[in-house]
This record gives sequence, C-alpha cells and structure tokens, in this order.
Amino acid sequence: MNWIEALILGIIQGLTEYLPVSSSGHLAIGQYLFDVDPEKALDFTIIVHIATVLSTCLILWKEIAWLFKDLFKFKWNDGTKYIVNILVSMIPVMIVGFFFKDKVEEIFGSGLLVVGICLLITAGLLAFSYFAQPREKEKITPVHAFIIGIAQACAVLPGLSRSGSTIATGLLLGNKKEKLAQFSFLMVIPPILGEALLDAKDLFFPSAEEAATIAASAATPTWVLLIGFIAAFVTGCFACKWMINLVKKGKLIWFAVYCAIVGVLAIVLPYII
Repeated sequence: MNWIEALILGIIQGLTEYLPVSSSGHLAIGQYLFDVDPEKALDFTIIVHIATVLSTCLILWKEIAWLFKDLFKFKWNDGTKYIVNILVSMIPVMIVGFFFKDKVEEIFGSGLLVVGICLLITAGLLAFSYFAQPREKEKITPVHAFIIGIAQACAVLPGLSRSGSTIATGLLLGNKKEKLAQFSFLMVIPPILGEALLDAKDLFFPSAEEAATIAASAATPTWVLLIGFIAAFVTGCFACKWMINLVKKGKLIWFAVYCAIVGVLAIVLPYII
C-alpha cells in the first residue's frame, strides 16, 4: 500500500464510519479498486479504526466526561443508567464476536456481491425509518438499547451500515433524534476498540496459517500508516459532528438514495472491471 492509497482509504474510513453508508462496505470497494488484500493490510485496518474511535472521543468528550463523573459517584443516577444501556447494547455484538467471528470473516472475503446486497438493505432501512412516524419516547430504555444492539450486531456484515442500522432502528422505536445519534456513536466505541484488539491479537500472535500470510507480505511503512491515521481521524471528527446534526434534522433519506446507487454499483463492478 502506498501513501496515496492510505490517504484515500483513511478518508473513506473516517467519513463512512459515522455516515450511514457502511465503512466496511466502502473499504471493501476501495480495496478492490486499489487491489489491496485486506489480510495483508491488517495493520492499516487496526490503525484507522483506532483513529475513528479517538475522533468520537474528541467530539463527544463532554458526554464521556459526564458519564465517568456520574459513574464514580457510585450512585444510581442518569449517567449510570446511560452506561447500563450501553453495556446492554453490547451484548448482541459480543455474542457475534465470540461465537461467529470466523463466519463473519468468511463473509468479508466473499466478494462485492454481499457488500452490494447489504448496501441495498441499508438503503431500505434508512428509507423506512425516514417515512415511518412512530410515537416518540422520552428516553432510551434498556429494552430499546438491546434491540439497537441487535441492529449493531447485524451490521458486522460488510455493506450494512453500523450507524445507519442503529440510528434507523432507534428512530423506528420512537427514540428522540436529539439523543439517538449521540447514543449510537457512544455505544460503538467499545465494540470498535474490541475489534481492533482482536485484530491486533491476530497480527502479533497469529495462528500458523495467519503467520504464513503475514510473512508473505511486507508490513505497511510507519509513515504510510500515519497518513492513514491522520486522514481517518480528521474526517472522522468532521463526519461525527455532521451526522449528529443531520439526525437532528431528520435528513437521512438522501443517504438511502446514495446507498442504493452504490449498492447497485458494487454488484455490477466485478463485471465491469
């Protein structure tokens, strides 16, 4: 991977991690166009995921500080309730990560057809949540947090947007737009970090098969990784803040149109190139 590819893929990761268009799907398309083997660019994948987590922490630092402040009061308060909701939302994705990780990785290597189909599903989900008018609830409940967590677990599929799935599901459940994007972005921090740690484990403590793959490929130069990190971090900050405002205004229908177009392109791309 050269620095131009790292820059472009870093920008793609930073933007699409928060916009409801699927970062994994866009990265798969980008890697296909650049002829980059994901297994040989594992270090790059880890570094850009860490960059997007840090961008979330920067944009939502006040909310994170509030959660920790309430947590260390050791009382049952609004902050601890919020943390419980985040923990509940993590249960489905933890089950998928622990028991179905290998199956998910097989799907990631199955080509752009799955990416295209999942992008079309994302488009449908965003469109449905836009036109639906459920009765609005005051707060996100643990039950709703668990259901949103199921949506996040399903979004491990490439092309099924994590933010799109969680936000659309929350909207369909009637959760307030003002709080939903914030909760959606905070709830993904632990899974993204967990995913990065698992990838790092595979990188530094590989199995015999993985070791052969890593040995056959050259490590990405540090300065190339740095370019990817900066690109993902800067664009992640922009996308996170922009997406929060977009959810408040309810203007997600255009992302549904975009996902539908890109989904069709992903399906036909292997037959064109």
